[in-house]
Amino acid sequence: MSYKVMMQYFEWYLNSTPHLWQLVKEDAKHLHDIGIDALWLPPAYKGIGGKNEVGYAVYDLYDLGEFDQQGTIPTKYGTKDEYIDAIDTLHAYHIDVYGDVVLNHKMGGDANELVKAYEVNQNKRNEVVSSEELIKVPTIFTFPQRHDKYSHFHWDHKCFNGFDYDILSKRHATFLFKDKNWQSDVDDENGNFDYLMGANIDFSSIYVVSELKRWGQWYLDFTNIDGLRLDALKHISARFFDEWIPYLREYKQQNFFSVGEFWHGDVTKLLNYLDEVHDQFSLFDVPLHYHFYDACQKENYDMSKILDNTLVKCKSSNAVTFVDNHDTQPSQGLQSWIDDWFKPLAYALILLRIDGYPCVFYGDYYGIKHNHIQSKSEMLDKLLYLRKHYLTSQQVDYFDDPHIIGWVNDKMVCIMSHNESGNKKMLVDKKYAGKVFFDFMGNNQEVIIDENGFGDFKVNSKSLSVYVLKGDQDVE
Repeated sequence: MSYKVMMQYFEWYLNSTPHLWQLVKEDAKHLHDIGIDALWLPPAYKGIGGKNEVGYAVYDLYDLGEFDQQGTIPTKYGTKDEYIDAIDTLHAYHIDVYGDVVLNHKMGGDANELVKAYEVNQNKRNEVVSSEELIKVPTIFTFPQRHDKYSHFHWDHKCFNGFDYDILSKRHATFLFKDKNWQSDVDDENGNFDYLMGANIDFSSIYVVSELKRWGQWYLDFTNIDGLRLDALKHISARFFDEWIPYLREYKQQNFFSVGEFWHGDVTKLLNYLDEVHDQFSLFDVPLHYHFYDACQKENYDMSKILDNTLVKCKSSNAVTFVDNHDTQPSQGLQSWIDDWFKPLAYALILLRIDGYPCVFYGDYYGIKHNHIQSKSEMLDKLLYLRKHYLTSQQVDYFDDPHIIGWVNDKMVCIMSHNESGNKKMLVDKKYAGKVFFDFMGNNQEVIIDENGFGDFKVNSKSLSVYVLKGDQDVE
């Protein structure tokens, strides 16, 4: 059985030069060799920030670095041709590509409109706090430099239901357009969390839904990507995605992979959302990330419960596990960066276990210059190697101690300590009696398996050890 691994191939503060699409093309063979099976690439289309736009302030979904819009032809990551070339090269090395899809909002409108609207309470979005007023908002999107290539659809205020700034009064507030409603099938934070930023897309519009279906078809055909990463799910109609994903799968006649970001630490929220979309795609295991964060922050954290109330524990087939990402890295709004000492433990918990689909973060593997964070590629290369060569379905857990936990996977034994050094007696197999296991991570001495198949495996304080059979052909 093959256990796939994806990598999020970007972090927030990447430089715009050299182009990321060129870098990933050059890195394709290396990624294949270390055991990466799929890449989540950043949003490829033009955003309001032009060549400096990370990708989440979307302007034109059809501009993949082809048109002179928002002051640039290339996006931050490169040109349309470089993007397609990178995908083709990754495919040549049997690496799937997942495109980042941001359908919540649009920004950088080409012209303004006068729209009747109401201000709503920021903390109770269903509560109107003003009388009807006339506001001026940039909700016209005609993409004049694209000249209707690929799509003739133009956006105006009828395609949106809200905005967060009135040009006339120079006032920042959340405005709900007259004769519009927030979507009801969104997260209930702030009473209703439909609105996030920019010109908020109205998914009750049949014209909008039809256009997004056309764009989805075009994007899959034009790029030949293998899957999607869906942004900001808690702010978008669940009914839309419940319809959109199967529509695209039927169009492509394939069950391409999709994973969504529903950012909430309560696993019941994720499970309820998966019910709403009939388990048609996976979600990032945000609760697990926050367990990692708590574990590295709290001295008396109970490691035996680290997987409790996580998506990978409750519904592993729909869980994409991760340690950190572009939102949790330092200086970001959801900063909850995992400490260096705990990173090996956290990555072992997603890479060396059979449950979930693990995602390695670019910022961990290559470092983050902006925050002087060093690469952890040496540690990650070891864990990726172990996953590729040693992971099997024969997993037995020893989550029986608040500080030291472990598990056995056929001829691989993992043990980690959150606090003091120690040891744990674990059963490997009688067939290994008298055999020697060594710590692949280089942290501890060898262990001889006794006549009953048990070994007394040691681990250092706040550390990870992974023991494998000495002399095994996989490690020679």
